[in-house]
Amino acid sequence: MPIISLLLLFPIAAALVTALLPKNNARLIKGWALVAVAVEFGLAVYLLANFAPNTSQMQFVEYQPWIPQVGIGYHVGVDGLSFWLVMLTTFLMLISIPASFSQINTRLKEYVIFFLLLEAAMLGVFVALDVFLFYVFWEFSLIPMALIIGIWGHERRVYAAVKFVLFTMSGSLLMLVAILVLYFSTGARTFDLLELQKMITPATLQPWLFAAFALAFAIKVPMFPLHTWLPDAHVQAPTAGSIILAGVLLKLGAYGFIRYCLTLFPDASQQFAPVMITLAIIGIIFGAMVAAIQKDLKSLVAYSSVSHMGFIILGIFAFSQQAMSGAILQMVNHGLSTGALFLFVGLLYERRHTRLIADFGGLHKTIPVLSIFLLIVMFASTSVPGLNGFAGEFLILLGAWEANPLYTVFAATGMILSAIYLLWAYQRVMQGPLTNEKNKNLPDLNRRELALTLALVALIVLIGVMPNLFLNPMQASIAALLNPSNVAGLIK
Repeated sequence: MPIISLLLLFPIAAALVTALLPKNNARLIKGWALVAVAVEFGLAVYLLANFAPNTSQMQFVEYQPWIPQVGIGYHVGVDGLSFWLVMLTTFLMLISIPASFSQINTRLKEYVIFFLLLEAAMLGVFVALDVFLFYVFWEFSLIPMALIIGIWGHERRVYAAVKFVLFTMSGSLLMLVAILVLYFSTGARTFDLLELQKMITPATLQPWLFAAFALAFAIKVPMFPLHTWLPDAHVQAPTAGSIILAGVLLKLGAYGFIRYCLTLFPDASQQFAPVMITLAIIGIIFGAMVAAIQKDLKSLVAYSSVSHMGFIILGIFAFSQQAMSGAILQMVNHGLSTGALFLFVGLLYERRHTRLIADFGGLHKTIPVLSIFLLIVMFASTSVPGLNGFAGEFLILLGAWEANPLYTVFAATGMILSAIYLLWAYQRVMQGPLTNEKNKNLPDLNRRELALTLALVALIVLIGVMPNLFLNPMQASIAALLNPSNVAGLIK
C-alpha cells in the first residue's frame, strides 16, 4: 500500500482494533495504543527517509477517482510546505498517548479510539490535494476533539466543547460555500487543488472567496478577535487534548492560509495582507498581555498560544522567503514548546489537583528535574538563542523587516512580553520559599514522564542548534510558492 494511504488508514484500522479489545483490560488497551502511535510515527520516519529535499514537486502522490462525475478525487501528497507538519502530528501523538496513561481512568477504550481517529483526520488535512477531500478531513477533525474535551475534560467541559464546535463550524460552513462558488466560477469543474491553482479566479470574486476561507482558518489559528474559544477549550481539555489542540489543530488554520489562500487567491491575499498583519500584531501583544495577568497556569499557556500564533500569521503574510520559512518552522516549534508546557502543567495538576499559580511556590526544592526542564521549555518559548523558538521568530522578524520595519518593531514587543509573563510565572511556581505543606512531598518525574520530556527537549535543542536540518527541505517549495510565475503578485 502506498505510504500516505497507509498513514491515513492505519490509525483508523488501529481504532477499529481498539474497539474490539475488552474494555476492562486497561493494560492491554494502553499497550496497544502505544504500539499504534509508535507504528504511525515509524511510517512518518519512513516518509522522512525517502523525502527529496531539493524539489518543489509533490511527493508520494496518490490519485484515485472518488466521485468522478463532479471532479472529486482521492488525491494526496506532501511537499516542503506540509512535510514537517506530518512529522509533528505523529510525534506529538506519540507523546500524548503515554502522557494520558496515569490520568484517564474512565472510558479508556473510547478515549484511545477518538485520538486515533483525530490523528487520521489531522494528517488528512495536511496531505489532501483535493479541496473537497480537504474539507472532509477538516470537518472530521472537529468531531473527535470536541468529544475528547466534552467527555474527559474538567468542570466546564461541555460548555468548552460546544463553544469549540460552534466557532469552528461557523467558519467552516462559509468555507464550504466558497468552495462551491470556486468550483463553478472557474469553469474547471474539478476540486483538484493543483488544477484549480492553474485557473484564474475572477478578480471580483477573489476578495469574497479569500474572506470566506480566511474566516475558517482565522478561527482555527485562532486570530484576534476570534480567539475566545481557545482558552476555554485548553483549560477544560485533558492534558493530551491540550497538547494536540495547541500542537497540531491550531496549525491546520495556518497551513490553510499557505496552501489555499495564497495559491488560489493571490491578488486578494496581497490586498488583505495589511489587515491580516495588523490583526496578527494585535494578537501577539494582546495574547501576551492577557497571559501575564492569568492566575491559572494552564490559562496562561493558552493565551500564550494566541500570541505565538500571531508571529506565524505575520510570517505568512510578509510574503518573504525568510518570513515564510520562519512561519513554517515556527509551526513545528510552537507545537513542541507549547505541547511541552501543557504536558508540564498536566503533570503539576496530576500531583496537586490545582492549576492556580498562587497554590505553588518553591517547587524546585521537591521536583528539581521537572523544574529544570520547565525552565528550558520556557526559555524556548521566549526565543532564547540556541533553542527552537529563536530560529523561527528571528526569521519571521527578519522577513517582516523587509516588508515594513514597523511590523518588526511592534511584533518584537511580543518577544519581550513573553519573557516577562513566562519567567514571572516560573518564579512564582518554582522559586521562592516552600510555604504550602501540600507541596512538600510531591514526586518528581518518573521514568515514563522523563522519557516524554527528554524526547521533546531533545528536539527543541536540535532545532535551535541545527535549524537548517529543518529549513532546507522546505526551501524549494517556498520558493515555488512565492515565485511570481506561480503565484502572481505575491512579491512586490
